[in-house]
Amino acid sequence: MHSPIVGLSLAAGLLLALQPPAARAAEGDPDAKEVKELVDKAVAYLKKRQGEDGSFAPKIAGPGVSALVAASLLRNGYGQDDPLVAKTLAFLEKKVQKDGGVYDKQLANYTTSVALMAFAEANIDGKYNALIKNATQFLKKLQFSNEQVEETDPKFGGVGYDAGKRPDLSNTQLFLDALLAAGVPKDDPAVQRCLRFISRCQNLPGETNDQAFAKKTTESDKGGLTYTPLDPDDSPHKTADGGLRSLGGMTYAGLKSFLYAGVSKDDPRVKAAVAWIRNHYTLDENPGMGQAGLYYYYHTFGKGLAALGENPFADAKGVKHNWRRELFEALKKRQRDDGSWINQGDKQFGEAAPELATAFAVLTLSYCQPEKGK
Repeated sequence: MHSPIVGLSLAAGLLLALQPPAARAAEGDPDAKEVKELVDKAVAYLKKRQGEDGSFAPKIAGPGVSALVAASLLRNGYGQDDPLVAKTLAFLEKKVQKDGGVYDKQLANYTTSVALMAFAEANIDGKYNALIKNATQFLKKLQFSNEQVEETDPKFGGVGYDAGKRPDLSNTQLFLDALLAAGVPKDDPAVQRCLRFISRCQNLPGETNDQAFAKKTTESDKGGLTYTPLDPDDSPHKTADGGLRSLGGMTYAGLKSFLYAGVSKDDPRVKAAVAWIRNHYTLDENPGMGQAGLYYYYHTFGKGLAALGENPFADAKGVKHNWRRELFEALKKRQRDDGSWINQGDKQFGEAAPELATAFAVLTLSYCQPEKGK
Protein backbone atom coordinates (compact mmCIF):
# COMPACT_ATOMS: atom_id res chain seq x y z
CA MET A 1 0.00 0.00 0.00
CA HIS A 2 2.24 2.73 -1.28
CA SER A 3 -0.14 5.59 -2.04
CA PRO A 4 -1.26 8.12 0.58
CA ILE A 5 -4.79 7.45 -0.58
CA VAL A 6 -4.80 3.76 0.22
CA GLY A 7 -5.99 4.66 3.69
CA LEU A 8 -9.00 6.11 1.99
CA SER A 9 -9.48 3.48 -0.54
CA LEU A 10 -9.04 1.88 1.39
CA ALA A 11 -13.02 -0.22 0.93
CA ALA A 12 -13.44 -0.92 1.66
CA GLY A 13 -13.59 -0.57 2.03
CA LEU A 14 -15.01 0.24 2.29
CA LEU A 15 -18.20 0.34 2.76
CA LEU A 16 -21.68 -0.86 2.79
CA ALA A 17 -21.80 -3.21 -0.17
CA LEU A 18 -23.81 -6.34 0.52
CA GLN A 19 -26.06 -8.11 2.94
CA PRO A 20 -24.35 -11.22 4.34
CA PRO A 21 -26.31 -13.99 6.05
CA ALA A 22 -28.52 -12.65 8.83
CA ALA A 23 -26.31 -11.88 11.81
CA ARG A 24 -27.25 -13.12 15.24
CA ALA A 25 -26.82 -10.98 18.29
CA ALA A 26 -24.24 -12.24 20.76
CA GLU A 27 -24.17 -11.63 24.49
CA GLY A 28 -22.35 -8.39 25.14
CA ASP A 29 -22.91 -6.83 21.71
CA PRO A 30 -23.06 -3.01 21.76
CA ASP A 31 -26.62 -1.75 21.82
CA ALA A 32 -28.06 0.93 19.58
CA LYS A 33 -27.84 3.60 22.28
CA GLU A 34 -24.12 3.05 22.81
CA VAL A 35 -23.36 3.24 19.11
CA LYS A 36 -25.58 6.27 18.58
CA GLU A 37 -23.75 8.18 21.30
CA LEU A 38 -20.45 7.84 19.44
CA VAL A 39 -22.01 8.54 16.05
CA ASP A 40 -23.81 11.66 17.26
CA LYS A 41 -20.56 13.08 18.62
CA ALA A 42 -18.91 12.38 15.28
CA VAL A 43 -21.74 14.07 13.38
CA ALA A 44 -21.39 17.18 15.51
CA TYR A 45 -17.73 17.29 14.52
CA LEU A 46 -18.41 16.66 10.83
CA LYS A 47 -20.94 19.50 10.67
CA LYS A 48 -18.13 21.87 11.59
CA ARG A 49 -15.78 20.41 8.98
CA GLN A 50 -18.03 20.43 5.92
CA GLY A 51 -17.14 22.92 3.20
CA GLU A 52 -19.60 25.42 1.82
CA ASP A 53 -19.86 23.29 -1.32
CA GLY A 54 -20.77 20.20 0.73
CA SER A 55 -17.34 18.58 0.52
CA PHE A 56 -15.02 17.03 3.09
CA ALA A 57 -11.24 17.27 2.73
CA PRO A 58 -11.32 17.52 -1.10
CA LYS A 59 -7.56 18.06 -1.30
CA ILE A 60 -6.94 14.51 -0.04
CA ALA A 61 -8.82 12.56 -2.69
CA GLY A 62 -11.25 14.78 -4.53
CA PRO A 63 -14.78 13.54 -3.78
CA GLY A 64 -13.52 10.37 -2.04
CA VAL A 65 -13.70 11.45 1.60
CA SER A 66 -17.07 13.12 0.99
CA ALA A 67 -18.45 9.84 -0.37
CA LEU A 68 -17.16 7.97 2.67
CA VAL A 69 -18.82 10.49 5.00
CA ALA A 70 -22.15 10.21 3.15
CA ALA A 71 -22.02 6.41 3.23
CA SER A 72 -21.11 6.34 6.92
CA LEU A 73 -24.06 8.53 7.90
CA LEU A 74 -26.55 6.69 5.67
CA ARG A 75 -25.49 3.38 7.17
CA ASN A 76 -26.04 4.73 10.67
CA GLY A 77 -29.62 5.83 10.13
CA TYR A 78 -29.27 9.31 8.69
CA GLY A 79 -31.61 9.55 5.70
CA GLN A 80 -30.85 11.10 2.33
CA ASP A 81 -32.96 14.12 3.38
CA ASP A 82 -30.82 14.86 6.42
CA PRO A 83 -29.25 18.29 5.73
CA LEU A 84 -25.68 17.08 6.19
CA VAL A 85 -26.21 14.03 3.99
CA ALA A 86 -28.20 15.91 1.34
CA LYS A 87 -25.53 18.59 1.02
CA THR A 88 -22.81 15.96 0.67
CA LEU A 89 -24.75 14.00 -1.96
CA ALA A 90 -25.37 17.21 -3.90
CA PHE A 91 -21.61 17.84 -3.94
CA LEU A 92 -21.01 14.31 -5.22
CA GLU A 93 -23.57 14.74 -7.98
CA LYS A 94 -21.60 17.71 -9.28
CA LYS A 95 -18.56 15.46 -9.61
CA VAL A 96 -20.27 13.07 -12.04
CA GLN A 97 -18.41 13.16 -15.36
CA LYS A 98 -19.79 12.62 -18.88
CA ASP A 99 -18.25 9.13 -18.94
CA GLY A 100 -20.23 8.12 -15.84
CA GLY A 101 -17.32 8.26 -13.43
CA VAL A 102 -17.35 10.32 -10.24
CA TYR A 103 -13.93 11.90 -9.92
CA ASP A 104 -11.82 14.99 -10.41
CA LYS A 105 -8.60 14.42 -12.35
CA GLN A 106 -7.35 11.13 -10.88
CA LEU A 107 -8.21 8.23 -8.56
CA ALA A 108 -11.11 7.44 -10.87
CA ASN A 109 -11.67 3.92 -9.59
CA TYR A 110 -11.41 4.77 -5.91
CA THR A 111 -13.62 7.84 -5.95
CA THR A 112 -16.20 6.39 -8.34
CA SER A 113 -16.46 3.17 -6.32
CA VAL A 114 -17.03 4.87 -2.99
CA ALA A 115 -19.41 7.39 -4.53
CA LEU A 116 -21.39 4.64 -6.24
CA MET A 117 -21.81 2.85 -2.92
CA ALA A 118 -22.97 6.04 -1.24
CA PHE A 119 -25.54 6.65 -3.98
CA ALA A 120 -26.67 3.02 -3.81
CA GLU A 121 -27.22 3.40 -0.07
CA ALA A 122 -29.29 6.56 -0.70
CA ASN A 123 -31.22 5.17 -3.68
CA ILE A 124 -34.41 4.29 -1.83
CA ASP A 125 -36.74 5.93 -4.35
CA GLY A 126 -34.76 5.14 -7.52
CA LYS A 127 -33.50 8.70 -7.78
CA TYR A 128 -30.01 7.57 -8.65
CA ASN A 129 -30.79 4.64 -10.94
CA ALA A 130 -29.27 6.21 -14.05
CA LEU A 131 -26.24 7.51 -12.17
CA ILE A 132 -25.57 4.07 -10.68
CA LYS A 133 -25.94 2.34 -14.06
CA ASN A 134 -23.54 4.76 -15.76
CA ALA A 135 -20.99 4.58 -12.95
CA THR A 136 -21.08 0.78 -13.10
CA GLN A 137 -20.40 0.79 -16.83
CA PHE A 138 -17.55 3.24 -16.31
CA LEU A 139 -15.95 1.10 -13.61
CA LYS A 140 -16.00 -2.04 -15.72
CA LYS A 141 -13.81 -0.31 -18.28
CA LEU A 142 -11.07 0.18 -15.67
CA GLN A 143 -10.54 -3.53 -14.99
CA PHE A 144 -7.71 -5.50 -16.59
CA SER A 145 -9.71 -7.94 -18.71
CA ASN A 146 -9.01 -10.21 -21.68
CA GLU A 147 -8.97 -7.12 -23.88
CA GLN A 148 -5.84 -5.78 -22.17
CA VAL A 149 -3.90 -8.81 -20.87
CA GLU A 150 -3.82 -12.60 -21.01
CA GLU A 151 -5.44 -14.54 -18.17
CA THR A 152 -1.97 -15.72 -17.16
CA ASP A 153 -0.90 -12.14 -16.50
CA PRO A 154 -0.96 -11.28 -12.75
CA LYS A 155 -2.74 -8.03 -13.64
CA PHE A 156 -5.74 -9.95 -14.98
CA GLY A 157 -8.92 -9.12 -13.10
CA GLY A 158 -7.33 -6.41 -11.02
CA VAL A 159 -8.05 -2.69 -10.82
CA GLY A 160 -5.77 0.19 -9.89
CA TYR A 161 -6.50 3.79 -8.97
CA ASP A 162 -7.00 4.72 -12.62
CA ALA A 163 -7.25 2.96 -15.97
CA GLY A 164 -3.98 1.22 -16.84
CA LYS A 165 -2.42 1.76 -13.41
CA ARG A 166 -0.91 -1.17 -11.52
CA PRO A 167 -3.75 -3.13 -9.88
CA ASP A 168 -3.85 -3.82 -6.16
CA LEU A 169 -6.13 -5.66 -3.78
CA SER A 170 -7.36 -2.53 -2.05
CA ASN A 171 -8.70 -0.96 -5.23
CA THR A 172 -9.96 -4.28 -6.56
CA GLN A 173 -11.97 -5.18 -3.47
CA LEU A 174 -13.46 -1.69 -3.48
CA PHE A 175 -14.35 -2.05 -7.16
CA LEU A 176 -15.97 -5.42 -6.40
CA ASP A 177 -18.00 -3.99 -3.52
CA ALA A 178 -19.26 -1.22 -5.78
CA LEU A 179 -20.34 -3.59 -8.56
CA LEU A 180 -22.20 -5.86 -6.17
CA ALA A 181 -23.83 -2.92 -4.39
CA ALA A 182 -25.03 -1.72 -7.79
CA GLY A 183 -26.74 -5.06 -8.40
CA VAL A 184 -24.21 -6.72 -10.71
CA PRO A 185 -24.74 -10.52 -10.32
CA LYS A 186 -22.06 -12.68 -8.75
CA ASP A 187 -21.60 -14.69 -11.93
CA ASP A 188 -20.85 -11.58 -14.00
CA PRO A 189 -17.48 -11.90 -15.79
CA ALA A 190 -16.15 -8.76 -14.07
CA VAL A 191 -16.87 -10.27 -10.65
CA GLN A 192 -15.27 -13.57 -11.58
CA ARG A 193 -12.19 -11.77 -12.91
CA CYS A 194 -11.89 -9.98 -9.57
CA LEU A 195 -11.80 -13.30 -7.79
CA ARG A 196 -8.94 -14.42 -10.03
CA PHE A 197 -6.86 -11.39 -9.11
CA ILE A 198 -7.75 -11.50 -5.41
CA SER A 199 -6.81 -15.19 -5.25
CA ARG A 200 -3.41 -14.27 -6.67
CA CYS A 201 -2.93 -11.90 -3.74
CA GLN A 202 -3.25 -14.76 -1.25
CA ASN A 203 -0.31 -16.57 0.29
CA LEU A 204 -1.76 -19.90 -0.72
CA PRO A 205 0.27 -21.65 -3.42
CA GLY A 206 -1.56 -24.05 -5.64
CA GLU A 207 -4.49 -24.08 -8.00
CA THR A 208 -5.79 -20.61 -7.13
CA ASN A 209 -2.43 -18.82 -6.94
CA ASP A 210 0.22 -19.61 -9.53
CA GLN A 211 2.51 -16.69 -8.64
CA ALA A 212 6.12 -17.33 -7.69
CA PHE A 213 5.95 -15.36 -4.44
CA ALA A 214 3.25 -17.71 -3.08
CA LYS A 215 5.68 -20.63 -3.27
CA LYS A 216 7.97 -18.75 -0.89
CA THR A 217 5.29 -18.20 1.74
CA THR A 218 6.37 -18.47 5.36
CA GLU A 219 4.25 -20.37 7.86
CA SER A 220 3.31 -17.10 9.57
CA ASP A 221 2.05 -15.60 6.29
CA LYS A 222 0.22 -18.66 4.99
CA GLY A 223 -3.43 -17.98 4.15
CA GLY A 224 -3.25 -14.22 4.51
CA LEU A 225 -3.40 -11.74 1.65
CA THR A 226 -0.95 -9.11 0.49
CA TYR A 227 -1.39 -5.76 -1.25
CA THR A 228 -0.51 -6.81 -4.78
CA PRO A 229 1.24 -9.73 -6.48
CA LEU A 230 3.05 -7.09 -8.54
CA ASP A 231 5.04 -5.58 -5.67
CA PRO A 232 8.54 -4.53 -6.81
CA ASP A 233 11.72 -6.07 -5.44
CA ASP A 234 12.24 -3.13 -3.08
CA SER A 235 8.74 -3.41 -1.62
CA PRO A 236 8.53 -3.12 2.18
CA HIS A 237 6.25 -6.15 2.06
CA LYS A 238 8.98 -8.48 0.74
CA THR A 239 10.16 -11.26 3.04
CA ALA A 240 13.76 -12.41 3.37
CA ASP A 241 12.89 -15.46 1.25
CA GLY A 242 11.41 -13.38 -1.56
CA GLY A 243 7.78 -13.87 -0.61
CA LEU A 244 5.23 -11.18 0.25
CA ARG A 245 4.00 -10.55 3.77
CA SER A 246 0.36 -11.03 4.61
CA LEU A 247 -1.30 -7.84 5.87
CA GLY A 248 -4.23 -7.47 8.24
CA GLY A 249 -6.34 -4.99 6.31
CA MET A 250 -5.81 -6.90 3.07
CA THR A 251 -6.65 -10.29 4.58
CA TYR A 252 -9.99 -9.12 5.97
CA ALA A 253 -10.67 -7.36 2.65
CA GLY A 254 -9.92 -10.57 0.79
CA LEU A 255 -12.06 -12.66 3.12
CA LYS A 256 -15.16 -10.51 2.70
CA SER A 257 -14.57 -10.30 -1.06
CA PHE A 258 -14.55 -14.08 -1.36
CA LEU A 259 -17.74 -14.35 0.68
CA TYR A 260 -19.54 -11.44 -0.98
CA ALA A 261 -18.83 -12.95 -4.40
CA GLY A 262 -20.33 -16.28 -3.40
CA VAL A 263 -17.26 -18.34 -2.54
CA SER A 264 -18.20 -21.07 -0.04
CA LYS A 265 -16.94 -20.97 3.54
CA ASP A 266 -15.60 -24.47 2.87
CA ASP A 267 -13.45 -23.22 -0.01
CA PRO A 268 -9.70 -23.56 0.72
CA ARG A 269 -9.19 -19.83 0.15
CA VAL A 270 -11.76 -18.86 2.77
CA LYS A 271 -10.59 -21.47 5.26
CA ALA A 272 -6.96 -20.38 4.86
CA ALA A 273 -7.81 -16.69 5.31
CA VAL A 274 -9.83 -17.44 8.45
CA ALA A 275 -6.98 -19.54 9.83
CA TRP A 276 -4.56 -16.65 9.30
CA ILE A 277 -6.97 -14.29 11.06
CA ARG A 278 -7.25 -16.67 14.02
CA ASN A 279 -3.46 -16.57 14.33
CA HIS A 280 -3.27 -12.78 14.05
CA TYR A 281 -6.43 -11.56 15.76
CA THR A 282 -5.84 -8.12 17.24
CA LEU A 283 -7.32 -4.64 17.46
CA ASP A 284 -4.16 -3.04 18.79
CA GLU A 285 -2.62 -2.62 15.35
CA ASN A 286 -3.00 -3.36 11.66
CA PRO A 287 -1.02 -6.65 11.40
CA GLY A 288 1.98 -6.24 9.15
CA MET A 289 1.58 -2.46 9.11
CA GLY A 290 1.70 -1.43 12.77
CA GLN A 291 -0.39 1.71 13.34
CA ALA A 292 -0.45 2.66 9.66
CA GLY A 293 -3.90 2.46 8.10
CA LEU A 294 -5.45 1.53 11.45
CA TYR A 295 -8.95 2.84 10.75
CA TYR A 296 -8.97 1.28 7.31
CA TYR A 297 -8.07 -1.95 9.07
CA TYR A 298 -10.91 -1.56 11.56
CA HIS A 299 -13.31 -1.10 8.67
CA THR A 300 -12.25 -4.23 6.78
CA PHE A 301 -12.07 -6.14 10.08
CA GLY A 302 -15.73 -5.30 10.75
CA LYS A 303 -16.87 -6.08 7.21
CA GLY A 304 -14.92 -9.31 7.04
CA LEU A 305 -16.14 -10.77 10.31
CA ALA A 306 -19.71 -9.59 9.66
CA ALA A 307 -19.61 -11.46 6.35
CA LEU A 308 -18.20 -14.55 8.05
CA GLY A 309 -21.01 -14.48 10.61
CA GLU A 310 -19.03 -15.96 13.50
CA ASN A 311 -19.48 -14.23 16.85
CA PRO A 312 -17.91 -14.94 19.24
CA PHE A 313 -14.84 -15.52 17.12
CA ALA A 314 -12.26 -17.98 18.44
CA ASP A 315 -8.60 -17.17 17.94
CA ALA A 316 -5.88 -19.78 17.41
CA LYS A 317 -5.47 -20.27 21.16
CA GLY A 318 -9.16 -20.98 21.59
CA VAL A 319 -9.93 -17.63 23.22
CA LYS A 320 -13.41 -16.50 22.22
CA HIS A 321 -13.84 -12.86 21.30
CA ASN A 322 -17.06 -10.89 21.02
CA TRP A 323 -15.52 -9.02 18.13
CA ARG A 324 -18.35 -6.48 17.85
CA ARG A 325 -17.89 -5.40 21.46
CA GLU A 326 -14.11 -5.37 21.18
CA LEU A 327 -14.24 -3.36 17.95
CA PHE A 328 -16.67 -0.90 19.51
CA GLU A 329 -14.47 -0.45 22.57
CA ALA A 330 -11.39 0.05 20.39
CA LEU A 331 -13.18 2.90 18.62
CA LYS A 332 -14.71 4.34 21.77
CA LYS A 333 -11.39 4.74 23.56
CA ARG A 334 -9.85 6.42 20.51
CA GLN A 335 -12.61 8.98 19.91
CA ARG A 336 -11.46 12.49 20.76
CA ASP A 337 -13.42 14.94 22.88
CA ASP A 338 -14.58 16.84 19.78
CA GLY A 339 -16.12 13.66 18.36
CA SER A 340 -13.42 12.96 15.77
CA TRP A 341 -10.86 10.24 15.28
CA ILE A 342 -7.32 10.74 13.99
CA ASN A 343 -4.31 8.55 13.32
CA GLN A 344 -1.52 10.91 14.22
CA GLY A 345 1.48 10.70 11.95
CA ASP A 346 -0.21 8.46 9.39
CA LYS A 347 0.35 10.72 6.40
CA GLN A 348 1.15 7.71 4.20
CA PHE A 349 -2.44 6.50 4.21
CA GLY A 350 -4.22 9.78 4.83
CA GLU A 351 -5.56 9.01 8.31
CA ALA A 352 -3.74 11.99 9.80
CA ALA A 353 -6.70 13.88 8.31
CA PRO A 354 -9.45 13.57 10.94
CA GLU A 355 -12.21 13.76 8.32
CA LEU A 356 -10.97 10.52 6.76
CA ALA A 357 -10.29 8.68 10.01
CA THR A 358 -13.68 9.78 11.34
CA ALA A 359 -15.51 8.61 8.22
CA PHE A 360 -13.89 5.18 8.52
CA ALA A 361 -14.67 5.01 12.24
CA VAL A 362 -18.35 5.88 11.75
CA LEU A 363 -18.63 3.34 8.93
CA THR A 364 -17.05 0.73 11.17
CA LEU A 365 -19.52 1.43 13.96
CA SER A 366 -22.33 0.25 11.68
CA TYR A 367 -20.79 -3.23 11.75
CA CYS A 368 -20.81 -3.31 15.53
CA GLN A 369 -24.56 -4.04 15.50
CA PRO A 370 -25.79 -7.33 13.99
CA GLU A 371 -28.95 -5.82 12.55
CA LYS A 372 -26.86 -3.49 10.40
CA GLY A 373 -24.49 -6.22 9.31
CA LYS A 374 -24.01 -5.49 5.62
